[in-house]
Amino acid sequence: MNNSRKFYIVVGHYGCGKSNFSVNLALDLASKGRKTMLMDLDLVNPYFLSSGCKDVLEKAGIKVISPLYANSNVDIPALPADMNLAFERDDYDVVMDVGGDDAGSVVLGRFHEQISKVDYEMLYVINRYRNLTMTPEDTVEILREIETASRAKACGLVNNSHLKQETVYETVADSLGYAAEVSKQSGLPIFATTVPRYLEKDDRVKQMENDNSECNFYPIDIYVKAPWE
Repeated sequence: MNNSRKFYIVVGHYGCGKSNFSVNLALDLASKGRKTMLMDLDLVNPYFLSSGCKDVLEKAGIKVISPLYANSNVDIPALPADMNLAFERDDYDVVMDVGGDDAGSVVLGRFHEQISKVDYEMLYVINRYRNLTMTPEDTVEILREIETASRAKACGLVNNSHLKQETVYETVADSLGYAAEVSKQSGLPIFATTVPRYLEKDDRVKQMENDNSECNFYPIDIYVKAPWE
């Protein structure tokens, strides 16, 4: 096994923005000249799929593995036939975008043996503004359900608190205390706090970053959208 490669498993509550974060993470890895593979394992929600950005990803040289009927009108959950490539090819960095909550994470449990042999980082994406994750207690409860279903342990948090296109400076700033409390209760460090790219140069965001270095600000673009957006 190539110990220098990155293997990220991205999980979270429905609608937290984990698929969009997964796309940004894969693109960032590829931009550094790393061979990158994005695996879309979301068999639960057909509307917010990272593989829906396949053209953007493949243009960046990223190998995309998606559910058999992704982006079609066939609503049949089916694992990608070449999923095992993530475990067989140690020359690729891997980003796994997993379905929401414990229901979506069950697929990881099916591959527990293979995953247990990989030096992975499972990132739990949180969003203060989503139903059922508005309090740190509820957010940690869902994390534990995901860990049980996936038979894997999270190692970091991604504070992706946003209100889609209505996200402003205050949206991010007001989420920092929430993320810090989730970190405290879960025992997990904050891997990143996402900031929409259009806010990256806002002087207030820069000051917020200086005042909260432990938040690890991470600029993202919006790629994953619902068909009606």
